[in-house]
Amino acid sequence: MLRPAGTLLRLLATLALTFLGLLVVTFLIGRVVPVDPVLAAVGDRASPAVYARVRAEMGLDLPLWQQFWHYLVRVLEGDLGQSVLTAQPVLTDILRVFPATLELATVATLLGVLLGVPMGVIAAVHQGRWPDQVIRLLGLVGYSMPIFWLGLIGLLVFYARLEWVPGPGRLDVFYDDLVPSVTGVLLIDAALAGDWQVWRNALSHLVLPASILGYFSLAYISRMTRSLMLEQLRQEYILTARVKGISELRVIWRHALGNTAVPLVTVIALSYANLLEGSVLTEIIFAWPGLGLYITNSLLNADMNAVLGGTIVVGCVFIGINLLSDVLYRTLDPRAR
Repeated sequence: MLRPAGTLLRLLATLALTFLGLLVVTFLIGRVVPVDPVLAAVGDRASPAVYARVRAEMGLDLPLWQQFWHYLVRVLEGDLGQSVLTAQPVLTDILRVFPATLELATVATLLGVLLGVPMGVIAAVHQGRWPDQVIRLLGLVGYSMPIFWLGLIGLLVFYARLEWVPGPGRLDVFYDDLVPSVTGVLLIDAALAGDWQVWRNALSHLVLPASILGYFSLAYISRMTRSLMLEQLRQEYILTARVKGISELRVIWRHALGNTAVPLVTVIALSYANLLEGSVLTEIIFAWPGLGLYITNSLLNADMNAVLGGTIVVGCVFIGINLLSDVLYRTLDPRAR
């Protein structure tokens, strides 16, 4: 009974230290970046008396260790400060914009998994032949091309020339505020409201940016699946299964792929976390009102509370997804328990 308790305590200690390290990094970034938060709040025409008063209210006149202690307490209480740009609490802003990023990254990851895993398996089975070469080429292109360039080309071809998809944004202006925001994810909210016109319009806006991000995810997942499958196909149990007369499809898709499930979970989890954090350029190009666009606009307007708050949320997402992948790893593989 002590072993699971000890494992849980070690896990909690690791999470606490990781979160503390994240707060230390964000705090130091806020002090090192050459942006004066007081000037951002009061403007460059404020009198010295107003400047000094606001500086004292922000606690910037205290010793560094005391500033960090106050910062730590506020974050643990859920207070990420107030945004200069929106004049609202940063946490309120993040809760408003994060569902858009979650929707985009989730659909992109689903595309990457549903296409990338079978492509990786096919490439491994046909190693060195034309299917393998084609899939590896697609993966190489996905890795090599900058995602902002793919986004611009996608808009030029599919929106401006072919007119297959609508323009940037999550919805056409006509459909704004027609469905109540329950989850913040438009596809779910429109479905809950039964407004299928809004749902179709939201889906049409989602197709192109999610495909661009999904292609990036597909390139990574297919490459890793191919590598994992090649390792499994060389194992003796595969040869034994074939000697026993088990069908090739079952050997590949059940036995070999089944044994790659454990490391593949980690690959998919990391890909998902990277999309949640790395969709900044895609959101800027497609005017997607998510966390990446929010952090970028805040940085351009010297709104450091919003920038650091968004950074903390991204870090917490990475911690949470890594924890989830670790739990799934232990669930799927009893040897890791």
